[in-house]
Amino acid sequence: MENLSERINDFINQKVWAVVGASPNPEKAGHQIYVDLKNAGYEVYPVHPKAKELLGATVYKSLSDLPKVPDVVDLVVPPEVAFKVLKEAYSLGVKRVWFQPGTESDKAINFCEKNGIQYIAYACVMKDMLKTR
Repeated sequence: MENLSERINDFINQKVWAVVGASPNPEKAGHQIYVDLKNAGYEVYPVHPKAKELLGATVYKSLSDLPKVPDVVDLVVPPEVAFKVLKEAYSLGVKRVWFQPGTESDKAINFCEKNGIQYIAYACVMKDMLKTR
C-alpha cells in the first residue's frame, strides 16, 4: 500500500465529494468540512438524514439520493453509522472513503480492505488534506 501522503494526493485530485454528517450547525465538524471543501473548489454534496438545506444547498438524506456517485465519501458520523454508510457507498460503486477521526472502526477498515475501497483513517481532511493544497 502506498504511504499516507500518496493516498491523500490521490484523494485531493478527486473532484466530487459527499460529506456524510454535514450539519447546518456551524459548530459541528461536518459543517466546517463541507464549507472547507466547497471553498477549496470541490463539488460537494451534503448528506444528513434530518437536515433539508445547508448554506443554500440541498441536503440529501443518503448517498443513494445524490444526483451522482461521488469520487470520495467523507464520513463525519459515529462508527456504527459510518459502517452502514460504507456498505451503501460500496453498493453504489464508491472507490474512496475518508474516515474523520473517531468515525473509523476495525470492522469498517476490514470491509474496505476486503472490498478494494481506498480509505484514509486517523487523519482529518481539514488538517491533513486541505492545508496541503
